[in-house]
Amino acid sequence: MNLLALETATEACSVALVHGETIIARTELAPRRHAERVLPLADELLAEAGIGKHALDAIAVGRGPGAFTGVRLAISLAQGMAMALDRPVVTVSSLAALALEAPEDDAAILAVIDARMGEIYAASYRRDDEGGLIALDEERVCTAESLQLPQAEAWHVVGSGWATYRDTLRTRLGADPRSSDGMCYPQARHVATLAVREFKAGRAVAPEHALPVYLRDKVALTLAEQGKSRES
Repeated sequence: MNLLALETATEACSVALVHGETIIARTELAPRRHAERVLPLADELLAEAGIGKHALDAIAVGRGPGAFTGVRLAISLAQGMAMALDRPVVTVSSLAALALEAPEDDAAILAVIDARMGEIYAASYRRDDEGGLIALDEERVCTAESLQLPQAEAWHVVGSGWATYRDTLRTRLGADPRSSDGMCYPQARHVATLAVREFKAGRAVAPEHALPVYLRDKVALTLAEQGKSRES
């Protein structure tokens, strides 16, 4: 099958293309430049594979959680491309895509993204026997101090939340993780891997039903709150 995947929920602007049994990808750390880079990166991959957009069977997209503008951009682009091509969309959790950055073993995985405003986006997973993930809890937005985790003998931690709240998260884990990486971001190649499974399971949706996941109802501080934040 041919499937194009987009992921722009964090600082990373990432695009991947499933072409037959191969996945090719491009990723750039491009804060505030996602809108100008994501489509050129997609065009590069299609040219490398030697196929046009009409050869695609579906569009996959990281649905968030993450930066509001980044999540909205990816969803909008995926919907627009899918509508123009009359193709379905597969939405994939950006936290699940992030979790696949962890080493492949039996440890539980904490995927955690710095949500700003003193909070994190978090979810826990374990790998299954077929290269996918089993969710151990629900995605949520919370403070690092209030994070509740399921029981696990060992943990991998991935994502920018670790870089920001390392000491607090270590306390929540109860011990040092088996591995940790605060400098990794959700990648479109992992969105693509998970999306292929979803597509084959019949869980693609019409473009208008491809919805973002923000988790946080409030996406910006009010002017009054910004003033209080500067004063504290």
